[in-house]
Amino acid sequence: MTATDDFDDFYRDTSRRLARYAYGLTGDPGDAQDLVQEAYARAWQRWRRLADYEDREAWLRLVVNRLSTDRWRHLGVRRARAAAEPPPPHTPPPSENTVLLIRAMRTLPMTHRRALALHYLLDRSVAEIAHETGASLGTVKSWLSRGRTQLAAALGATPALATNGTTTASKGADDAS
Repeated sequence: MTATDDFDDFYRDTSRRLARYAYGLTGDPGDAQDLVQEAYARAWQRWRRLADYEDREAWLRLVVNRLSTDRWRHLGVRRARAAAEPPPPHTPPPSENTVLLIRAMRTLPMTHRRALALHYLLDRSVAEIAHETGASLGTVKSWLSRGRTQLAAALGATPALATNGTTTASKGADDAS
């Protein structure tokens, strides 16, 4: 039998008991799962030595005990540090314009919303957006154009009129042809 097979058998035989034990120590299934995972990772790293131990499961329980104790210590240190710091300053609520903009953005398709956010909030160029999304430059330009149009409609804005009476969107289309 290989070391991997031996460890796999050991894991199957002990993992449920160790998970129950860790849950008993922590009272939290997620924390217990993290402790057990870390204990088995450490056991695997030392498996050649552990394979000769008479009670390998006792070694795992010891590791879980120590990890649990360390976790509690770290929580205590974090709580003490947080208690010593002044509370963060009060953050004012978002402005009405911000709320309206977010509500309007939520009405857009995800591709348009993402392109607008990357372009206007993160100052990404069309080329950078195309590279990040895997889309062509023309597609990104289309997303931005359509997104702006839909955003203006959602916000109740009317497109600006050009001097000849056509909208700037149709004027741009006329110039391109």
